[in-house]
Order: sequence, then C-alpha cells, then structure tokens
Amino acid sequence: MVLSGKKSYVHLVFMGILVLISLVFSKSPQIHSNSEYNYADIAWMLTSTALVLIMTPGLAYFYGGMVKKKNVISTMLQSFICMAVVAVLWVVFGFSLVFGDSVGGVIGNPTTYFMFNGVLERAPWDGAPTIPFALFAIYQLKFAIITPALITGAFAERIRFTSYVLFICLFFIFIYAPLAHATWHPDGVLFKMGVLDFAGGTVVHMSAGLTALASALYLKKGKDMYVHTPARITYVLLGTGLLWFGWIGFNAGSAFSASELAATALITTSTASGAAALTYIFLDASKGIKPSAMGVCIGAVVGLVAITPAAGFVTVGHSLIIGAVAAVISRLVIAWRTRSRIDDTLDVFPSHGVGGMVGMLLTGVFATGAINSVVADNGLFYGEWKLFSAHIIGLIGSTVFILVMAFILLKITDMISSLRVSDADEEVGLDISQHGEKL
Repeated sequence: MVLSGKKSYVHLVFMGILVLISLVFSKSPQIHSNSEYNYADIAWMLTSTALVLIMTPGLAYFYGGMVKKKNVISTMLQSFICMAVVAVLWVVFGFSLVFGDSVGGVIGNPTTYFMFNGVLERAPWDGAPTIPFALFAIYQLKFAIITPALITGAFAERIRFTSYVLFICLFFIFIYAPLAHATWHPDGVLFKMGVLDFAGGTVVHMSAGLTALASALYLKKGKDMYVHTPARITYVLLGTGLLWFGWIGFNAGSAFSASELAATALITTSTASGAAALTYIFLDASKGIKPSAMGVCIGAVVGLVAITPAAGFVTVGHSLIIGAVAAVISRLVIAWRTRSRIDDTLDVFPSHGVGGMVGMLLTGVFATGAINSVVADNGLFYGEWKLFSAHIIGLIGSTVFILVMAFILLKITDMISSLRVSDADEEVGLDISQHGEKL
C-alpha cells in the first residue's frame, strides 16, 4: 500500500453512520412462499442477473485496453468501483427512487423501500409477475451499476478518483433514477406518454452518453488528446466478448421470463450487433482502412446499444436495419468528433449516446404489437404516427434534461472536490498518481 501523505477520516465516519442506520432501520422480513412463481423464469432471471453483472468487468477491460498503459488500472477501477458504490446506494434508497411510490411521475419516494425494507416479502412487480420482487430489484441494480461506468470513457486519463466517486453518486440520484422512474415505472411521465424502452436504450445509454458529452466539454481536452496509443487491444477484444456475452442477460433478461419474447430479444440482439460490426469495418474498407480489431469491437458495441430499446419490440429483419443504421451514424459522429476539440477520450457519446438515440427513434419506427402485445400503437413503418411522435418528444425532453443536469452536477462536484488532476499527475499517469499502482 502506498500512502498519499494525507489522512482523512470523513469516509470512515460516513461508513459508520451508514452502519448505524442499517442497525436502526433494518427489519426482519416475513417471507411467504408464492405458488404462482415460475421456477424456470426464476432460474433464467438469476442467470440474466449474473450476465448483466459481468458486463461491468467487461467494460473495464474494454476501456482499459483503449487507454495509455499508465492509466489502465485507474480506468478499470472506475468501472469496478461502481459495483460497490451503486450497490450500497441502491439498497439504502436508490431502488426506492426508481421503483418506489411515484412522486409526480418523475421520481420515486425514497422511503418506500428504505434499506430494502419490504422488498423480500412484497408481491411480484406487475411487469414481472412470475419471479420474486427481490429478484426483480437485484436485476435492476445491475443496470444502475453499469450506467455510470459507461461515462468513464469520456474523461479517462484526467479525472481525480475521489471526485469521480462523488460524481457518480450525484449522477445516480439526479439523472439515472429520475430517468429510469419516468421510463419504467407505470406512473412515470415517459411511460404514460407511451415511450418504449425494452432494456435501457434511453435509461442507460442515452443518460451515460449525453453525460459523457457534457463531461468531455466541461473537463476540456487532455494533454495528449491527439496522441492515442491503446495499451492492450487484446483487452479490448476480451472486454467486447464479455459485453457481448453479458448483453444476452441485458436484453433477453428484460423479458422477465424464459419465454418466446426472451428468445426474440436474443435473436434481434445477435442480429443487430453482427450487422453493426460488419457495417463498421465495411465503412472503413470504403476509405481504404484495413479491417481492425478495434473497428469490429466498437461496431459490435454500437449495434448492441442501438438494439437495446427495441430488442423485444421489433422483427429480426428490422433489427438488422437498426444495427446497420446505428453503425453508419455513429461512425460519422466519431469522424466529426475527432476533427473537433471535444476530448471524449473513448468516444462514449458517439457509441452510447448516439447509439441510444438512434435505437430510441427506430423503436418508434419499427415497434409492432405482433412481437409484443405491450406495443399499443405500431411504429411509423406500419403507417401509425402516435408512437413515433411520443419517441420524438421523449428524445428531446430526455436530452435536455440529461445535459442540463449533467453540467450542474459536474459544477457542483468540481466546487466540492476538483475534477481534474494536476498536469503533473496527468503526465505521470493516473495509476501512480491516484492509486500508487502500475502494470
């Protein structure tokens, strides 16, 4: 262990208070068996929960392989720490903010399931009637974990670790939770508008991607913005494989059952990601660029992102279109970003922000009740306008909300604890300057 030379007891005091709160407010549940549970569905959702969890370590490898060697550990740790921070927030009041009693359709009452009280014994969630409510809650936690981790690629190699931890807490409370509540809670404003988001295109990827854009603009460019040498492309390949594998649980698990709908979501996810990966390298080939491992990996992830909101609402053929279109638009935005002064280090906005927005819009185009009865109004492709209009309004509203809140939270964080590392720390690398470790 390398000592920083500065002692602080604030964090220990905070943890002590949290322990005391747990002792005071935790209650013994009265769990009753439910004969209406489907144990095949339970097994599938336990598996899906594990699959989504492994996506965060996969993301750590994906991002870690892209940065300079002196920043690999720091970048990977920024993903891993989300598994600890968000898990604690989720149990204390985070789950309540998302799925608790609605307050105006924009946020949940934080006391509804405070300290997870009432979760173990509650009846199943209406959208997941065949599995325990607790399993639904812990599955949703994994989405909340990976979302702030996605942002890290935008400010990789130049953010203070302690400030980052504070920022992800604020992001979860003031951006993720309200957006998830509005989209997925039956009383949420976007839900009532008819906005469809099967597995988190809006909630996860748009929120992370647009916050990443705001972060890149706020922190400005790094010292070596135009000199980018990935540390380990093999890490990127490994990370992509884990993300691709985990996305099965991400999308197919969002059916909340071992059913035909889960199988459909699995197929559309596989098709869109494959189409996007191929489109990406074909675009490179048209410019005389050799097919690269990095190109295949980025393309695949863009396709996975784009199909996420649509996976359980569209046909297989339309999923191919979604993947291909998202790859083209994302690649064009990456090309624009590289010519700009925006230092989104690992292109989080072009991949996740743009991919999520494209997926949201095309869900409004291709969604059909023939695939999922939840779709009350078919998409624009079928000659109906209502769903597409709702998605346009939802897209604009969500974008404005995320960007405004992101800049506010970045400013608040910066006022409390400086976001940028010093030039000297950036030069030596964040592995050494922030953690006292190196590869």
